[in-house]
Amino acid sequence: MKAIYFETFGGELSLTELPIPKAEGKSVVIQVMATGLCRSDWHAWVGHDDDIQLPHVPGHEFAGVISAVGSEVKNFSVGDRVTVPFVCGCGECEFCLSANAQVCPTQSQPGFTHFGSFAEYVAIKNADFNLIRLPVELTFESAASLGCRFATAFRGLTARAKAEPGEVVAIFGCGGVGLSAVMIAKALGAKVIAIDISESALAKAQELGADFVINSAEVSVADRISELTAGGAHVSVDALGSQATASAAILSLRRRGRHLQLGLLPSESGTTKLPMARAIAYELDLLGSHGMAAVDYPKLLELVSAGLLQPELLVDSVISLTEGVAALSSFAAKRSPGMTIIKP
Repeated sequence: MKAIYFETFGGELSLTELPIPKAEGKSVVIQVMATGLCRSDWHAWVGHDDDIQLPHVPGHEFAGVISAVGSEVKNFSVGDRVTVPFVCGCGECEFCLSANAQVCPTQSQPGFTHFGSFAEYVAIKNADFNLIRLPVELTFESAASLGCRFATAFRGLTARAKAEPGEVVAIFGCGGVGLSAVMIAKALGAKVIAIDISESALAKAQELGADFVINSAEVSVADRISELTAGGAHVSVDALGSQATASAAILSLRRRGRHLQLGLLPSESGTTKLPMARAIAYELDLLGSHGMAAVDYPKLLELVSAGLLQPELLVDSVISLTEGVAALSSFAAKRSPGMTIIKP
């Protein structure tokens, strides 16, 4: 099979021929029909993730068709259309059994703990526990966009921050995660403020339903949000992942607000300075969210099937594996909002 491959962190990316993985025991092999290009894939390539062993094939949000099943797989067959959460659980620990596989201590992650979906085929462990069947009306491109950004934003806003109708949600960063959060917050009945430094990203956020947009390069975001909301947002979301955006998001909250951290926060020390004095004084809740377990996907898919959420609106380009090599290496400089989908 063809796959995007690298042997050193930050080193040369190449399109390489590799053996097709085999389905053994509880695993399946999926022919990848569409896979999203995400900032997390760039983090994997440059070496920000400790789970990766070299050489490696990145890619973690995808949809496809089962091409082979292991001897212990009971609920899925060759030809089934499926997608997979980017965090796959063991199915046996206390967290998996309590419907929290997204924090399974022995989790596997395609594109991180093993070869991922920037390839024509990918193997997935514990298939019966981790696979999600796709509705016939959902395209592979739309399904691939759910695997990381949309699902992460959905669970973060619904299960962690618990955004309510009428509340103000301030979303920092209008890339794939942020724009997903805009759409989901609006579907929940919230009033949405989108913040970015890119006018094109802000225009996209407004197109998707944001009530207000703020260019953070031009004004004091916390002051502007306070003006718009008479005291600050109920929920803030850092959808980018930086000390600057996380801190600004926390400072934009009203008293007893909730901050939701979705973007990764890589740093040399492994820690990030945040305005904790404000968190104490305002009694803020600081919440992390790490993907979404397979068991929670039906709630999301119901909204998609009903047309209340339209992930396909986030796809701004569809490219080949060959084009994906250059797109991944230049991702840090990506300026267009929305998602890029690779079709192997």
